[in-house]
Amino acid sequence: MDASLHIAQDPEADALLSRSPLAALTGMLLDQQVPMEWAFKGPRTIASRMGADELDAHEIAAYDPEKFAALLTAKPAVHRYPGSMAKRIQQLCQYLVEHYDGDAAKVWEGVKSGEELLRRLKELPGFGAQKAQIFLALLGKQFGVRPKGWREAAGAYGEPDSFRSVADITGPESLAKVRAHKQEMKAQAKASGK
Repeated sequence: MDASLHIAQDPEADALLSRSPLAALTGMLLDQQVPMEWAFKGPRTIASRMGADELDAHEIAAYDPEKFAALLTAKPAVHRYPGSMAKRIQQLCQYLVEHYDGDAAKVWEGVKSGEELLRRLKELPGFGAQKAQIFLALLGKQFGVRPKGWREAAGAYGEPDSFRSVADITGPESLAKVRAHKQEMKAQAKASGK
């Protein structure tokens, strides 16, 4: 991958996210019910605790589930729900091994359309429609993965400079804009009783 991400706001974590498709997918998987930076620091923390510089889908898929959960639970925990996230990460890696030879980049390499890429992302364990659209926008905006119709498939997340999600974070200023947008959306949802 060829990008320079600044989502985790941590140089080592962001470097791993920038070069590792699996780390980027794992960070996206972790991005729920915790601050974005915390979620996207997770892949680097997991790699460090496994004694590695990179994440390997084959290794994670085959890892003893209890020991893998313990890696995520160790203080500071990788996520608010480290046990359930450990299972999800292993399910993601098992899927990647089974369908893409363990190479996360193959999820998007050679894809001809945004619709096809969105479908592939939605097939990943733990990736619902919204998460898939956000990751598709991240691929298009920051990794240059732009099959025909990618912006349309990403929905509002694909709009230029929308500052709706991690796809738009390029540094502290854009992180603040995305965080403000998310807070505004939560306030609107609360006001409308959702």
